[in-house]
Amino acid sequence: MKKRKLEMLLEQVEGFRSPDVRREQYATPAVVAAELLYFAYMNGDLMGTVADLGCGTGILAIGAGLLGTKKIIGIDSDIGALKIAKQNAKRLGVEIEWVCCDVRDFCGRFDTVVMNPPFGAQEKGSDRPFLDKALEIGSVIYSIHNAGSADFIRGYIDGRGEVTDIVALKFPMRHTFKFHRKEIALINVELYRIIRK
Repeated sequence: MKKRKLEMLLEQVEGFRSPDVRREQYATPAVVAAELLYFAYMNGDLMGTVADLGCGTGILAIGAGLLGTKKIIGIDSDIGALKIAKQNAKRLGVEIEWVCCDVRDFCGRFDTVVMNPPFGAQEKGSDRPFLDKALEIGSVIYSIHNAGSADFIRGYIDGRGEVTDIVALKFPMRHTFKFHRKEIALINVELYRIIRK
């Protein structure tokens, strides 16, 4: 499947109906999800088992399924988001196991972890539990963070993981909360590929 076809399919994924600002529930745009997933696919990292930490309404997990991953688990603490994720997966014909729990409480082993964790705009350090869990359960991690996070990421995972790639992306963030001023704001983000040591 070509990247543009993947993006077009992912545009059908319904986002949050009642996003929670404290959880930084911003829908991952199809264009960003397609970039992350296609990069992982081209690296051969979607051939085994995949976990989507903080999966929200399932765009990354569903995209992995569309690219042929057979065993996918989406983890989120928001039962409402998981209900939407299940509907999205069914509509797009993808089999995914959904687990409702805090990412810190999840256990397992996966070849690859994909995630778009909170950026820490509402609560500083809220991405750390996601990085910790990803390094615990995954061999390879794909994660989206604010641009300019490389020194922090490298320092935080030192001794546990190694950054192999950083890809600069534009994240078109839609007007989601009252404090947003623009209909769409382009946010500079970075996609990290990390391997566990």
